[in-house]
Amino acid sequence: MKGRTERLAVWSSQTFALAPRRASNGGWTLIELVITMTVLAVLSMGVIPMVKTAVKRQREQQLRDSLREMREAINEFHRDAINSPYLDQVPIGGATATAPPIAGSVTEAGRQQTGTNAGGIAPDPRSKMAIADKTIFTVDNQTRYPPTLETMVEGVSVAPRVQQVNTDINKNLLDTQSPLAFKKRIYLRKVPIDPMTGTSEWGLRSSYDSADSGSWGGENVFDVYSKSQDTALNGQKYSDW
Repeated sequence: MKGRTERLAVWSSQTFALAPRRASNGGWTLIELVITMTVLAVLSMGVIPMVKTAVKRQREQQLRDSLREMREAINEFHRDAINSPYLDQVPIGGATATAPPIAGSVTEAGRQQTGTNAGGIAPDPRSKMAIADKTIFTVDNQTRYPPTLETMVEGVSVAPRVQQVNTDINKNLLDTQSPLAFKKRIYLRKVPIDPMTGTSEWGLRSSYDSADSGSWGGENVFDVYSKSQDTALNGQKYSDW
C-alpha cells in the first residue's frame, strides 16, 4: 500500500511539471500574452477593411437616395410647370399669375385654349397640379425646370387641374375654386447633405449644359451630381452618378 502511494505521488508531480505554469498571481504568462496579441492583430487586419467597406457602401446608398429624391422632385416640378395655362398662355385682361382672370371653376386662360397648350403638348396625366407663379421663371428658362434647388424647398403657387373624363385630353383647365388653388406647394423637404462631401453643396447642370459639364450655366436646374471626385466601389467617380 505504501509503495502504491509513493508511485502515485511521483506520477502526479511529473504530470503537473509538464503543464503550462501561470503567474503566481493567477495572470497570463508572457508566451500566452504574445500568442493572444498575435491572434488579435491577425483578426483586426481582416476585420478593419470589412468595416471600412461596409461604411463606404452605406454612404454610397445614402448618395443614391439623395440623388433620386432631388431628381424626382425636379421632374415633378417640370411636369407641373411645362403644361400650366398660366405659364404657356398670355394672361387675359392684365391678369397676374397669382390670381385667376375670372371667378369660376376654370380659368379664362383654360377656356380659351385651342385644344393644346403652348407647343401642342398635352398635359402630363401624372401632373395633378399646375404651377401658377410665372415670376420665378426668366426668359432664359423656357424649358420650365426649377430655377434653383431652394425654389423647390420654399414652394411655389399652384392650382389643381380639372380632371376630365371622355373629353378632349388636350384641354388644359384649372380648378380655381378648389381649397388648394393658389397655395404654395413644396416639392423638396430640404436640400439633402452630400454624404461624400459632408455639405449641402451639389453640382448643378441646366437643360442647356452638356451632360459632362463641370460648371452650371445658371438658367435652371436640370440635373444634380456630387462634387466628390472620389472613386466608388464600382469603379465610377461619384460625380458621374
